Amino acid sequence: MSTKRFSKIVGSGSYLPSIEVKNSHFLNHDFFEPNGQKIETPNEEIIEKFREITGIEERKYATDEQQASDLAYLAAKDALDSSNIDKESIDYILVAHNYGDIKPNSTLTSQLPCLAAKVKNLLQIENPKCIAYDILFGCPGWVQLMIQANYYIKSGDANRVLVIGAETLSRVCDPHDRDSMIYSDGAGATILEACESEEETGILSHAMRTDTKDQAYFLRTDISDNADFEGNSNSHFIKMYGRKIYEYAITNVPGVVKESIDKAGLDIKDIKKILIHQANEKMDEAIGKRLFRLYKEREVPEDIMPIILQKMGNNSVATVPVLYDQIAKGTLNGHSLNPGDYVIFASVGAGMNINSFVYKV
Repeated sequence: MSTKRFSKIVGSGSYLPSIEVKNSHFLNHDFFEPNGQKIETPNEEIIEKFREITGIEERKYATDEQQASDLAYLAAKDALDSSNIDKESIDYILVAHNYGDIKPNSTLTSQLPCLAAKVKNLLQIENPKCIAYDILFGCPGWVQLMIQANYYIKSGDANRVLVIGAETLSRVCDPHDRDSMIYSDGAGATILEACESEEETGILSHAMRTDTKDQAYFLRTDISDNADFEGNSNSHFIKMYGRKIYEYAITNVPGVVKESIDKAGLDIKDIKKILIHQANEKMDEAIGKRLFRLYKEREVPEDIMPIILQKMGNNSVATVPVLYDQIAKGTLNGHSLNPGDYVIFASVGAGMNINSFVYKV
């Protein structure tokens, strides 16, 4: 029986900043509606409703000395150190983000040089054949780069690819926007490596979609909801239409995930874990229920969709690789992966974009 070339995860790493920001941090904020009207509802009620919907109790913020490229480097270093892989053997460094590097007390972004180049510099990789670049693909950026890295490996163009998702969304949060309580900072990384196998293994299939006709600006940058906020003229805060995103996600993500499962010739009962973007606990639960209904299944297995955003928040492109790293290293209680397990990696976000791939451990 002849062998085929597959892409396997051989290392992973993550970094969550040290500053813990609990929900109580927002008790003294003045919140406004998008139309500029001040919200008179007591903050205690706003925050409790937020917790009930999202599941978020606290989030991690970077220190003033850290930028997104620093977090990306620390996650990459963790992946290299924990796997004992020679950094000079990396063929590509691919970094997903949305805002580049942002200094504290500013919303001005820096994307020159790209974050991947900065990571290569911080790692002190000398190999000129190690190609470094970024992509902007919303929250699904890391998943998209894993799909892209798989193409590089299967084509024979690469043997090892370092894939990173990093973000410092705390720097682009509008202090007067309730939605800003969702966002956080962090980074996750994986090393994808070529392997020869007679049996299918690693990344087996993927599915994607992009909707822009009516959905392109569901997530965007804009000024503060508080029209009198100082510095509004040169501020670029992250903004979203939360209800529209929720409805878009629960309507369309299940179908994309099913498409990736069907392409792999599998059934939902074959799947051990679904590692989905950690954006909103209620939304992820609804996606899970609708996915299983597509297979005529009424019950969602209790431990199939692990959720870690309660203490982490939504750090965009980093949520899925951080989740994977915690499971792979055995630090997420009650969750593990074993050889032969089938795992879904999926995300949804700005674009609007959705993607999913099936992975065999």
